[in-house]
Amino acid sequence: MATIDDLVKIVVKIGTVVYAERVVDTDKLLRLMVDFGEETPRQIVSGISAYTTPEALVGRQLAFVANLQPRTIRGLESNGMLFAVGSGETFSFLVPDRPVPPGTSAN
Repeated sequence: MATIDDLVKIVVKIGTVVYAERVVDTDKLLRLMVDFGEETPRQIVSGISAYTTPEALVGRQLAFVANLQPRTIRGLESNGMLFAVGSGETFSFLVPDRPVPPGTSAN
């Protein structure tokens, strides 16, 4: 079981996808460049191509876990994790109900 101390370690922020593309030679992976209001966008690699296209993501604001240690996936460094729910027919992105500044943290 997770404790409240575990939960407060997770930083969820809203990021705006500024670029997205399929990762070559993979079936599931998309490479996203995400604006969190930092100096440069972050690269995030996510296995979501069964649920969306790169073109459908550009300009969207989505929730991300923003404080994970970088992880290399198929030779690409991923600096965060998309925060979504469900799978198959129930898959859904978690999104703000109105535009917010990139980098806005969940409370």
